[in-house]
Amino acid sequence: MATIKQNTPNAHSRILGMGAYRPSVTVTNDDVCQWIESSDEWIVKRTGINTRMRAPQEVSVLEMAEHAAREALASAGLTGEQLSAIIVSTVTFPYMTPSLAAALADRIGATPAPAYDVSAACAGYCYGIAQADALVRSGAATNVLVIGAEKLSDVIDNGERSISFLLGDGAGAAVIGPSDEPGIGPSIWGSDGSKWDAIRMTHPLTDILTVERGGERTFSKDLTDPETGEMRPDATLWPTLRQDGQTVFRWASWEGARVAQEALDAAGLAPEELAAFVPHQANMRIIDQMAKVLELPESVIIARDIADAGNTSAASIPLATHRLLAEHPELSGKPSLQIGFGAGLVYGAQVVVLP
Repeated sequence: MATIKQNTPNAHSRILGMGAYRPSVTVTNDDVCQWIESSDEWIVKRTGINTRMRAPQEVSVLEMAEHAAREALASAGLTGEQLSAIIVSTVTFPYMTPSLAAALADRIGATPAPAYDVSAACAGYCYGIAQADALVRSGAATNVLVIGAEKLSDVIDNGERSISFLLGDGAGAAVIGPSDEPGIGPSIWGSDGSKWDAIRMTHPLTDILTVERGGERTFSKDLTDPETGEMRPDATLWPTLRQDGQTVFRWASWEGARVAQEALDAAGLAPEELAAFVPHQANMRIIDQMAKVLELPESVIIARDIADAGNTSAASIPLATHRLLAEHPELSGKPSLQIGFGAGLVYGAQVVVLP
């Protein structure tokens, strides 16, 4: 019987380099208060956000991803030709298909590397790291580019206050490659579909204006007043984000901390052995609560990128990690616990050695 040849697996993987793109437009709390009835004091107290960064209209999520990818490759000392897979986490690429990853592969000279998108919202970067780690260790890939890239300003309604005032834009990237020593711990990831609608879009794409005949436009029934047949004044053609804030806050503060603890245990580390903690940048109160539940000592540096960048979904963890390394270069080579959680509800966490 013929024997199937297998690639020789790598024992371990690690992050080789990181990159980031931060948009040029700063949106202050005072700016936000032009759209919703609130105040700078209330927003800071409830969320910890002072500003959020948003991309100009002419800058696409693909361009942001490309910028972050090129910096990560340079940091890792690699070129696009040396990539053997690209994983992009995004929920804001405006095309259902083809993928952002495929377009990015062409731009950075990575063709014919396999390239695909992941839709896991704020947990997407950790999902990507889990997959890249497995690909490298199995021998299916050598160097894998993982990106979280979001232009959330395209899918928000500035006048609503459940989530839109929290959100910003950006992209963060990491290159994962083989290592002689463990550089990425076991991933703890999963989902809780019972809370599927805790973070959601206002309506499906199939409910968008679909038909135009004889000069008359026909709207989906979910966008129109059932009595008049006219479009509802509060309806938007493009779906925008909403969330049940209390449900998400409670879940992230307690269940999220439990998942983070499982990742720490799986890596065989105690809290005092960590150098950094990089949770998804959703809300400063959630970050503080998770740190408290995990009993992190003061020696652990906690990422608080949300104060200036807002919640950037899949981009938040790599952006926050990139900033920590810039501000604290002494963290290089030390362990960091990261956890993402978001719409689905989905979650993912692992301990990584910082590049």
